[in-house]
Amino acid sequence: MTDEHYMSIALKLAERNLGLVAPNPSVGCVIVKYGVIIGEGQTAPGGRPHAETVALTNSKMSPQDSIMYVTLEPCCHQGVTGPCADEIIRSKIKKVVVATVDPDKRVSGGGIKKLIEAGVEVVQGVMKEEAEDLNIGFFTTRRLHRPWITCKIATTLDGKIASASGDSKWITQEDTREWVHQVRAKYDAVMIGSNTLVSDDPLLTCRIPGMEDRSPVRIIIDSQQRLKETHKIAKTADKVKTWIVTNKEVTMKIQFVNYLVVESNGDGKVCMKDAMEKIASVVGITRLLVEGGGGLLTELLKENLIDRLIMCRSGKIIGNDGVPCVRDLGIATISKCLRFRKVEVKEFSEDVAEVWDKL
Repeated sequence: MTDEHYMSIALKLAERNLGLVAPNPSVGCVIVKYGVIIGEGQTAPGGRPHAETVALTNSKMSPQDSIMYVTLEPCCHQGVTGPCADEIIRSKIKKVVVATVDPDKRVSGGGIKKLIEAGVEVVQGVMKEEAEDLNIGFFTTRRLHRPWITCKIATTLDGKIASASGDSKWITQEDTREWVHQVRAKYDAVMIGSNTLVSDDPLLTCRIPGMEDRSPVRIIIDSQQRLKETHKIAKTADKVKTWIVTNKEVTMKIQFVNYLVVESNGDGKVCMKDAMEKIASVVGITRLLVEGGGGLLTELLKENLIDRLIMCRSGKIIGNDGVPCVRDLGIATISKCLRFRKVEVKEFSEDVAEVWDKL
């Protein structure tokens, strides 16, 4: 078997816990001896133990003289747990195949250096692009100091997200919404604005049978204290971690709800750049799914903060009096348009979901 074969298995292991390990990356690890996999592991929920430790613990025989395949460079710094590089050296593994270097400045090549100095053979760059894509949230927090941000929005054929009365249930069909729940389960947090909170009173949980425990952290942009104890999110804040992001001190706090005060922008609203930086640094979010309405989507577009768009389109048409998915951006010419590239199209019974990444 090739290095790519075993690394692909490690990547599949890593994918299982996406959305459960923030602020850590989701890493996969495979240990191979005599051509047989003797140990597997992925970063545990909560971010610890790390994948290498799990794989070594689960090893069916001594890992001495074996080969380890790991999707991210083993850590070399002392955190809550000891460095994975030290554990690998103690295990007398002869070779480590690493997909990509850890961008965290506490590691960033240090783990590989420690292994090499201890006499361990290291191979780098096997399925590097796939590994960085898998943990794009972690890489984004280290490079841009904010989460990787995806906006999901359900629209009609003519780009409306609700009728003139505000009715939006349901623009898309049940099978499309079930897929969105699967997508939601792979994100650390889901965000809405206070308008969506008031108009829809959503739960923002993962309600696929068997995946209820995959519900992401819930974040609401709410500078007017519009969240009330009667809202579904408030009623379930003791079960699903919930944060309010505001630019004002909160006078009436709701039990079990966390509050994050950020800077204001020039219009007196929440400064999205500061909010995103603090959502990464304080809350520990690496992958953020925004399911808010047109106002929140527009503010994020204005600040160039959207990395991916998921447009779920139905076959319905509402007309010009419907609520548009994007509000005024002040773009006067086509040459100034914000640009995205299409990366995937998924077809459902009556809907189409298009995935677009920022150019």
